[in-house]
Amino acid sequence: MNASHPIVITPYYKEDPALLRRCIDSVRRQTVATEHLLVADGHPQGWIDLEPVRHLKLDRAHGDFGNTPRGVAALLAAAEGYSAIAMLDADNWLEPQHMEVCLGVAASKPGTDFVIARRCFRRPDESIMPVGEEPVSGHVDTSCFVFLPGSYHVLPVWALIPTPMSTIGDRVFWTVVRTRGLSGVIITDQATVNYHCLWELFYRALGEVPPPGAKANVDSEQVWNWWRTLDERDRETVERRTGVRWAAVVPAAR
Repeated sequence: MNASHPIVITPYYKEDPALLRRCIDSVRRQTVATEHLLVADGHPQGWIDLEPVRHLKLDRAHGDFGNTPRGVAALLAAAEGYSAIAMLDADNWLEPQHMEVCLGVAASKPGTDFVIARRCFRRPDESIMPVGEEPVSGHVDTSCFVFLPGSYHVLPVWALIPTPMSTIGDRVFWTVVRTRGLSGVIITDQATVNYHCLWELFYRALGEVPPPGAKANVDSEQVWNWWRTLDERDRETVERRTGVRWAAVVPAAR
């Protein structure tokens, strides 16, 4: 068991090795001892076996933006008794004090179930974008979560989110968390997550030309259009898998 150590979980698909190396190096540089578990979603990169990390290889890709590998790894980490479980997407990276800060604020309030770290938006050249964070009432990025044992029971939901909902998987998961009655949620004062931003809308809001490979904003309405096609039994199944009555939480789904 690894009860004295936190772990960071990173699912990956076909990311550029340079991005993965940046991600791995950032976890290795943590100021408190932290393990790193990378999960290959059907396309393992052999060089990772030579790195000082754990490397779990799923035999096929799941096409759900990392939700399945994230859920599998989180359940494994919870079963192995890690003291905290953090998430980090493959294209993002952490400041060296990330885990120390998150664990410190959790320790300052006994009974904390999870911590939300602040993030800094970065261009592909790693320069900082003057972008404000969304209110946590509506969204928390996956890489900003650090879970403590009191919240481990929600971690399997990552793998239970239906694939058609995976385009907004972080928003779905945050809705799940908010409905579970967890206590002691703390938001850190400083930004310790570096978010590799490729969303067009942020660049256009700053009057900048989006970089190569920039992505259009996700249309959540497509998810709710899918929801509307479901019959009553299928909706009930989705609600059981996630523990959320979506018709009540999201008006667009009614």
